[in-house]
Amino acid sequence: MDVSRVQHTAADVRFMQGMIGHHAQAVEMTALVASRTTSDAMRSLARRIEVSQADEITMMQRWLEARGQERPGPHAHHAAGATLMPGMLTPAEMDRLAAATGAAFDRLFLEGMIKHHEGALVMVKELFATPGAGQESEIFAFASDVDADQRMEIDRMRGMLKERQQ
Repeated sequence: MDVSRVQHTAADVRFMQGMIGHHAQAVEMTALVASRTTSDAMRSLARRIEVSQADEITMMQRWLEARGQERPGPHAHHAAGATLMPGMLTPAEMDRLAAATGAAFDRLFLEGMIKHHEGALVMVKELFATPGAGQESEIFAFASDVDADQRMEIDRMRGMLKERQQ
């Protein structure tokens, strides 16, 4: 099969647009870490998430632009009536996270980011379950990487959460 002619679908575009807002919230969450934790491991985790998600936002914006599609702003998920993608924290959950410090912050951050990453897995699963979607080579590679990376980070964060509960 010649995959060079595989074109993107409307579902691919929706996935990329939704994932920009999803990643943007993860970056917002990581921005809270430096001033609210005392853990170097938490700071290191947050830096890894921030760098990878920010790079992926840039890639997704380029992908959309190259295909003449609307690029949502990085804060579009804050707009009135905006739909939260699966796993995204509600404004109240973000407020609770922002108000916490120390061990309570670490626990809320890890629980929230696990939920957030699990939502990204749902988004990838929905993309691949849509007939014809996720087939263009660039989006297939990206969605597959998101799936693998998020699963690995979920495992790491569950381990960190378990250490904090002992």
